[in-house]
Amino acid sequence: MKIQHMKKLYILLLILCFFNNLSAQIINFPSQQFKSDLLSGNYTRDSKGSYLNVDANGDKEIDVSEALKVYEISDENHFITDVTGIEYFTNLVTLKIQGNRITKLDATNLKKLKYLDCKSNMILSLEVTGLADLSYLNCNTNGLKELDLTGLNSLVNLYCSQNAIKNLKIKNLPLLELVECVGFSFGETSIIATTLVLDNLPSLIKIDCSSTDLSELKMTGIGKLQNLTCKGNKLTTLDASEMYSARTINVSNNYLLNSLFVKNGSFETLSIGNNTFKSELKFICADEAEISNLQANINNVSYLAGQCVVSSYCTFMPGGVSYNVKGTQKWDSDANGCDIHDPIFPFLKFNITNGNINQDFITDDSGKYNFYVQAGKHTIRPIILENPSFFNVTPSTPSVEFPTEANPFIQDFCITSNGIHSDLEVTLLPVDDARPGFDANYKIVYKNKGNTIESGLVTLKFDDAVLEFISSDIEANNNSVNTVEWGFANLKPFESREILLSFKVNRPTETPAINIGDILSYIVEIKTLSNDETPQDNIFTLKQTVVGSYDPNDKTCLEGNIITPDLIGEYVHYMIRFENTGTYKAQNVVVKDVIDLSKFDISTLIPTSSSHSFVTKISEGNKVEFIFENINLPFDDANNDGYVAFKIKTKPTLKVGDSFSNDANIYFDYNFPILTNKATSTFKTTLGNPDFDFSKYFVLYPNPSSQILNISKAENIEIQSFEIYDILGQIIIAVPNANTTSNIDVSKLKTGNYFIRVKSDKGTSNMKFIKI
Repeated sequence: MKIQHMKKLYILLLILCFFNNLSAQIINFPSQQFKSDLLSGNYTRDSKGSYLNVDANGDKEIDVSEALKVYEISDENHFITDVTGIEYFTNLVTLKIQGNRITKLDATNLKKLKYLDCKSNMILSLEVTGLADLSYLNCNTNGLKELDLTGLNSLVNLYCSQNAIKNLKIKNLPLLELVECVGFSFGETSIIATTLVLDNLPSLIKIDCSSTDLSELKMTGIGKLQNLTCKGNKLTTLDASEMYSARTINVSNNYLLNSLFVKNGSFETLSIGNNTFKSELKFICADEAEISNLQANINNVSYLAGQCVVSSYCTFMPGGVSYNVKGTQKWDSDANGCDIHDPIFPFLKFNITNGNINQDFITDDSGKYNFYVQAGKHTIRPIILENPSFFNVTPSTPSVEFPTEANPFIQDFCITSNGIHSDLEVTLLPVDDARPGFDANYKIVYKNKGNTIESGLVTLKFDDAVLEFISSDIEANNNSVNTVEWGFANLKPFESREILLSFKVNRPTETPAINIGDILSYIVEIKTLSNDETPQDNIFTLKQTVVGSYDPNDKTCLEGNIITPDLIGEYVHYMIRFENTGTYKAQNVVVKDVIDLSKFDISTLIPTSSSHSFVTKISEGNKVEFIFENINLPFDDANNDGYVAFKIKTKPTLKVGDSFSNDANIYFDYNFPILTNKATSTFKTTLGNPDFDFSKYFVLYPNPSSQILNISKAENIEIQSFEIYDILGQIIIAVPNANTTSNIDVSKLKTGNYFIRVKSDKGTSNMKFIKI
């Protein structure tokens, strides 16, 4: 028993000696300068910030237990070449070793380190990964070729300027606020950072990466970044669209910079000047509110004026953080609630407002809508563009608040019929120009705007003496002198159909001759057995001016340059054509039209036809944008054309003699806009100027009329005759010796608009009426 007891004591003694030797383990310092500085007590502090004599036992060595008592080392400008041994100081919070000659630093064992300053050394390798408590890192003016910041979750300030880092990735650092990585030439080594990645840095406020020969800067997840200085580099493009808090962006002296994207929802100060007349800058994408000022500033710079375009069309989402609202709109055709079997309802208009910003969107024919808004509460109001009394929309005014609601917010709309209504419409569009001796191509567009299925006839009338009908893609029922007819059946509600046709235009040498400036007239009419409730749009007249050359990007009022007064307060039709004359396909095309609100009622604007799918946006009260996103319009002659057509009502306050004009800007991707011609039309009457106000002496009723047009006159006027004219100024009915005439039979007139003209002892006058 005594022997066993002695064995146990011996083993215990061995264990105690082992741990005693371990705790007294001497740290090896290859750099005697570094060791001497540590032993001096002038460069080390304890946990309370007091200077610390590390050599507690006086053996002129530092063991592991002594190193654990050190919380700060500040050993600067002492020509230290090696800090090996620092790995045992695992309680270090602060390490300042700047201004030495260190070539390598591995701090990965210093898990409690919060502050590291190793600038102005010769460090080629710096290991700091996994230092989760590190909040300050300054490694400026070294020879680093790479820097791995993985796991530095507490890092707030980063200084890594004047190094040789080619590819720097700064990402997933949630507390990082400041970055300075400015470059320079270090001896014979060019200090360059060709690529800089900033990713998922939600606290980053400021970064300076100037003079580093940087050719690529990628920024994502930097929503709080306010100040970006990146001057004197070799950037070709900069995307700052995620700088939602931007205040200043300085990219001056980037001579290769071609494009700049600052559509981010912020109003930043932008510095893009160069100290030379050379500049490659071609495009700046900015928030809508910044465009005019930016473009003015650009135009004041001699080497950028006429070279750089500013627009917001790099994306069709609003700048800044945006949220998606989308859904479908369907017509409850079987009156049992909208479901997957019901047809879509195209071209529904949406008014979206947050109380301050008010915008309108008109969807395309897909039956789907998709738009983006910013944070806040938004009210959505669906609007039936035509015949709103024919239909009901549910829900009527839904609202959504972001970011409270889920993103995207999905809201479908169901349209139901309100009674039984018949309404058809027809228009004729010139696909290209009419030129003497050449073929001219046209498109008849007819649609059902009611809520019943329709069948009927489309008739086109033209002057057979100067126009030769060649063909149509749909076989005509009848082709006779001056007339072509096509039948149609089962035209569903909201359905639109087209007929493509072509004519040969007479040459100047033919009889009768067609010359430049002549006007070709076409009248297209749609008929059905149903009682059409809005017959005004069942007849459409196209007046086309003959030209000598083709303008690929133009705007035309289809009613012509001279318009009869019956269209005052009624719809006029416009067609805008565009052609990609570049050398590469156009990804996006935007047609921007600013409406003169003194001449037009913008609330009545309705898209009628197009070559490609598009959506319509109406903002700022009178700005209309027809957006062809992802159109990818080719540039070859056979496929590079497109168009959009719309109608809009003139103001009812206009009068005979008034003119109205309209032009548009066409944007192909990031190029300067192409301004179309100004289409000017004037209200004139072929009946001459009236001598007196018709309504002062006469009353017409009913108006509209289907059978008999009654005329009640004052006693103090003597009537000589009544005449009825169509909208082309052609006399249809003449009533001589009409002093006792009190009514006129108009039952045989075609549905449409007419004028009644009176000759009397007080002169002549006229009044419009409608035959239904």
